[in-house]
Amino acid sequence: MQNGSLICRQRQQGPNAWEFRWREPGSDGKRRHRRIVLGSTLEFVDEWAARQAIVALQLDINGNDVRTRDKTITLAEAYSHFRHHELRTESAWRTFSTRNGYEGYLKKWVIPRWGTRTLVSIKAGEVEQWMRSLPLARSTCAKIRNVMSVLFNHTIRHGIGSVNPIRLVRQSAKRKKIPLVLTPHEIRKLIAALPLKESTLVFIDAVTGLRMSELFGLKWGDVRFQTGEISVIRSIVQQVVGSCKTEASQKPIPMDPCLAEALVAWLEHSQYRSPEDWVFASPKTRGRRPYWGQSIMRNVIRPTAVKLGISRRIGWHTFRHTYSTLLRATGADIKVMQELLRHASARVTLDTYTQAITEQKRIAQSAVVKLLVVS
Repeated sequence: MQNGSLICRQRQQGPNAWEFRWREPGSDGKRRHRRIVLGSTLEFVDEWAARQAIVALQLDINGNDVRTRDKTITLAEAYSHFRHHELRTESAWRTFSTRNGYEGYLKKWVIPRWGTRTLVSIKAGEVEQWMRSLPLARSTCAKIRNVMSVLFNHTIRHGIGSVNPIRLVRQSAKRKKIPLVLTPHEIRKLIAALPLKESTLVFIDAVTGLRMSELFGLKWGDVRFQTGEISVIRSIVQQVVGSCKTEASQKPIPMDPCLAEALVAWLEHSQYRSPEDWVFASPKTRGRRPYWGQSIMRNVIRPTAVKLGISRRIGWHTFRHTYSTLLRATGADIKVMQELLRHASARVTLDTYTQAITEQKRIAQSAVVKLLVVS
């Protein structure tokens, strides 16, 4: 296994630079010297920082050496390689929220526990026992398991690992608690007690089931008052604009007349009204970015709910669960529910059913609106 050599090279002008050198076989089989400039001492202030930048390169260089593959590589090194190849900003085939989620689970849970272990020393049974000891929801443990499996598959794909022990790890994703669902009466009380912006947000979410990233990703050009539809074509996570979660998520949703009235009222109040403006543009950014959804939930909506006696902890996804439950309560067809919620599928067998017509969607959505709007 090659470690290569890392030197700090002096320059006549500008800051010194870190240079990495190694040897590799050429096309004729002879080993040749190679080198690459990693960056200046301004980018990497010390040798440790520079060495972190060459972890992925070292693994690529040694990846074809079967004598060392996965026997000396630690999980932390594998993560550095994975991060370099798969989690960079220019990796467009994974959304920002997915990349951010992967990094979060790996940094917070996986690396602190398994980072110093070599790939070959990590066994399925040991990982399974560790997951059972975590003070987390089953669904969160299942996500950690899946991220670890993705990481091990990455090592196999790039020839720096040979097995994926996580495939044998058993971890249920079944919820321990039933998701919180509000009653129509609770939603009406909440809407009535909130200021215009927050009440509009809650009403839209309760009668469309939009995900938070989709709700705050709306622009006025997506709201088609003439045809009574709302196009969902983007999402925004931590102020980073990206595509929707799935292809099914990008289907337009119907806009009930009461929903249109609420949007018109907000449009008249907002100072940002052009088609390219965010529906919920933040004045603090002069309309360049929408409001932060979590901030509104934490500082306004949730405290108001507590004052009204809604003691259960609500979030934006609460309204999506509520919308789904109310649709079911109104007797909506399962296929209509699937399309209104824009899920990829309801169940495999239901995927063969015919598509619900738009009028059926409007009737189902309007039935939920009538539960929340007092005439």
